Amino acid sequence: MALLHHLNKTKSLSSLLLPLTSTHTHSRRLSSDSTKTLTIETSVPFKSHIVEPPSRSVDTTPAELMTYFRDMALMRRMEIASDSLYKAKLIRGFCHLYDGQEAVAVGMEAAITKKDNIITAYRDHCIYLARGGSLLSAFAELVGRQDGCSRGKGGSMHFYKKDSGFYGGHGIVGAQVPLGVGLAFAQKYNKEDCVSFALYGDGAANQGQLFEALNMAALWDLPAILVCENNHYGMGTAEWRAAKSPSYYKRGDYVPGLKVDGMDVLAVKQACKSAKEYVLKNGPIILEMDTYRYHGHSMSDPGSTYRTRDEISGIRQERDPIERVRKLLLAHDIAGEKELKDIEKEIRKEVDEAIAKAKESPMPDTSELFTNIYVKGYGVESFGADRKVLRTTLP
Repeated sequence: MALLHHLNKTKSLSSLLLPLTSTHTHSRRLSSDSTKTLTIETSVPFKSHIVEPPSRSVDTTPAELMTYFRDMALMRRMEIASDSLYKAKLIRGFCHLYDGQEAVAVGMEAAITKKDNIITAYRDHCIYLARGGSLLSAFAELVGRQDGCSRGKGGSMHFYKKDSGFYGGHGIVGAQVPLGVGLAFAQKYNKEDCVSFALYGDGAANQGQLFEALNMAALWDLPAILVCENNHYGMGTAEWRAAKSPSYYKRGDYVPGLKVDGMDVLAVKQACKSAKEYVLKNGPIILEMDTYRYHGHSMSDPGSTYRTRDEISGIRQERDPIERVRKLLLAHDIAGEKELKDIEKEIRKEVDEAIAKAKESPMPDTSELFTNIYVKGYGVESFGADRKVLRTTLP
């Protein structure tokens, strides 16, 4: 990806439509050794179930680390801004934020291509950005406007970007997992050399449909990677209160699994790369991402009644994914404190401009109420409640 070009003082609408790393800024050009290979060890060892774990030594480059820092910082800022928009009643309905879990989205994307599919639950904003979605289309969707990625009709829980292999956020707990296995079935049927990631939380890990889908994936050796984003609380219920065995990577029994530090972007990248290679030859695998959300389950949950503030601040201090990459950049003399602060300032400006543009986008036309429901071309008619007044004939 292109890295850190200087922003113009006045950013055009087209720049706001660019995905994540396309609008990078930097206070200096990366030196000629920006592509030099660095080998960094993961924070903790991988734990494995009936499969050989990948190496803890991960190859990366200075340019790649800068990209990770910016992408995660942009996601963090977007979610903080979404919090404010929700409190201002510009975002309505349900809203589930991803801050704290950014390393999962960024590390996974670093290991795969846009030909690989991802499907997730309702905590989907940052996955959408990682798949190439723009800030403008994200915020426009959040505030229900025409320029949104689902034309303003899906809202927070239903982001979608089919052209990049992102098959959406889904509001029904666990329901996206069978759909993800179906995507993997299609890939195998069409003899495509790619995989499907089906993401779910620890709160969905006891769903019967998950095990039914996993059984079919194993029977047919489908290229399906089930990713449990274990943030340790299903809504307000701690994992140990909901699951007799919270070792989710072992839950597949006959299906291999890996437990990964989901706060370490390099560990996530390594695990996803290894998992992709595995499933193309052998069939499904489960990845348990040990991660943490800073916000509550949703915006209606303060997130402090079932856990202590000390617990949250302790995770921020010891495991925060952005701070981990910041320390690597400083330790390897890739960037200075001021450079990184400048990037964060530019990100704040970029997010503010995207929000302003999203607010200018018009509301969806009332005709959109009838789209994406019925197959076109059958002359379906819509009447009033008493069936006396013909309201419209659908195309």
